[in-house]
Amino acid sequence: GGDTHPAQPHHRFCDLIARCGRAGAQKVSSTIIRSAGFARQLKVQWDVIAALMIREVNVKYGHSNLGFFWIIAEPMILTFLVSVVWSVTSHGSSISTIGVPLFILTGYSGLVLWRHLVGRSLSILRLRAELLYHNNIKPIDIIVATYFLEIVSVFTAFSCSYVPLVIVGFLPAPTDPLLLIGGWLMLGLFGMSVGILLAAMSEMTDLLEKFVQPIIYVTLPLTGVFSLIEWMPPRARQVLSYSPVANAIEMFRAGAFPEDAVLHYDPLYVVKVSLILVAIGIPLMVIAQKHVSH
Repeated sequence: GGDTHPAQPHHRFCDLIARCGRAGAQKVSSTIIRSAGFARQLKVQWDVIAALMIREVNVKYGHSNLGFFWIIAEPMILTFLVSVVWSVTSHGSSISTIGVPLFILTGYSGLVLWRHLVGRSLSILRLRAELLYHNNIKPIDIIVATYFLEIVSVFTAFSCSYVPLVIVGFLPAPTDPLLLIGGWLMLGLFGMSVGILLAAMSEMTDLLEKFVQPIIYVTLPLTGVFSLIEWMPPRARQVLSYSPVANAIEMFRAGAFPEDAVLHYDPLYVVKVSLILVAIGIPLMVIAQKHVSH
């Protein structure tokens, strides 16, 4: 009988190790299953967003290429006309190191993206309410698909204007293509975050639609489209440094402008502001969905 007592703690310890091992295996297995389920759900949502983008292309441009052709032609025509006017009036002397055409093209393209993202956010769910009857489609899917299409299509239009002009030698090649793309994505991110907030609020009240467009025009100087931050007086420079749009456009231009051009931008600041707006906009979107469903 004396030999059995010392062995009991050992058996209990082995049983404890075995139970821990089984629990750990079950936990790992459960984690793998959840990860696989999340991956499948992520793929489903991506397929939904891709399908919505294709639908949006058909709605926006139809089966005619004229609409998209005009998006490409418009910045080229504007760049050419303004460059001619500025050259005749010597108005572009202050940006001679950058070049008037490049300054106009980068500014105009950024402004178009900003206006499109904000403008298309109004009543975006109400206009597509029939899509919400599908179980897999959520309000955020509609918004992300619409904004992704805008970000891609406007950048494609910019590229179709920019690349040929670079090839023929009318514009210089970008000094940092990744920085250029990064700045564009920063502008798209902030525009999307503002759009989510406005989309939710516009479903709750019709008054917002009457104020958004005037506000866009009034705040145009804060976009940094018409001047570099470096060229502004110190007080105006400080104000523009707090504008996420101006930061994103400066970053976008930094990738295209010569290396000696002085530009001011903070991508981390743009990301922080965007995440704050998204954190406010998503809960409002849940409330807005109830308004749409009724």
